[in-house]
Amino acid sequence: MLTRAEIDRIVSAALAEDAPWGDVTAQAFVPASARARAELVAREPGTFSGGDVFAAAFALTDAAITVTVHRADGETFSAGDVLATVEGPARGVLTAERVGLNFAQRMSGIATLTSRYVEAAAGTGARIADTRKTTPGLRAFERHAVRSGGGHNHRHSLSDAVMVKDNHLAVLAASGASTTEALRTGIASIPHTMRVEVEVDRVDQIPAVLAAGVDIIMLDNFSLDELRAGVELIAGRAIVEASGGVGLDTVGAIAATGVDVVSVGALTHSAPAIDLGLDIQIESGTGGS
Repeated sequence: MLTRAEIDRIVSAALAEDAPWGDVTAQAFVPASARARAELVAREPGTFSGGDVFAAAFALTDAAITVTVHRADGETFSAGDVLATVEGPARGVLTAERVGLNFAQRMSGIATLTSRYVEAAAGTGARIADTRKTTPGLRAFERHAVRSGGGHNHRHSLSDAVMVKDNHLAVLAASGASTTEALRTGIASIPHTMRVEVEVDRVDQIPAVLAAGVDIIMLDNFSLDELRAGVELIAGRAIVEASGGVGLDTVGAIAATGVDVVSVGALTHSAPAIDLGLDIQIESGTGGS
């Protein structure tokens, strides 16, 4: 759940980055009394995300600005649709324009790409999930956008779930401990409420991992035949996640192998921004600048 505190913290940082000493152009050339009415217009179809974030960019710039969002996060739109309306002091509208647009374009781009992956895997029963391959500092927004597109979130950080990857297993092997015993020792040291996932890159690694009683097994860069073999071997004793080599052209076949989750780094690290524009009309007021 995207919280108001997260929105305000991230958007405030973006506004401070973009106008650390104020908007000198707006202050010098836009009368203080001028008012603006602007529409957030889609230039191409997509899935919307970031309505509250877009509105916050204007509200945090000038509390006198009002934003009416016309699409809920997760709703689709067509080219030409008006997604939000902004009204208020022109200086503030112009100052917040780029930050608001950047977030709405980025988040809607992620939501749109995610919805395409979800559609490609429809009917298989597999979840489409993101990864930690997010823009530093923007994970909360990007993860929210994935949910807007119908996807699911992986662990939020290194602190809330265990994920033993190939490099961890290499360290264990170098220590001389068996995979099963090393995993059991680690599991015994963490809270019973925390799930444990282990990544494998070969089918023959699965039995030793299963014997440790882990919750999730990630099959990394497996072929379709290997995925089917892994699912059959695990036989419901752990959640099965597929990762690696996942694209829009492959996700349907991967999901159809019987895995429970397909994790896709591209949802956040490669989503193109949706083309949105802010069409502004300025009403000149009286008074100086």
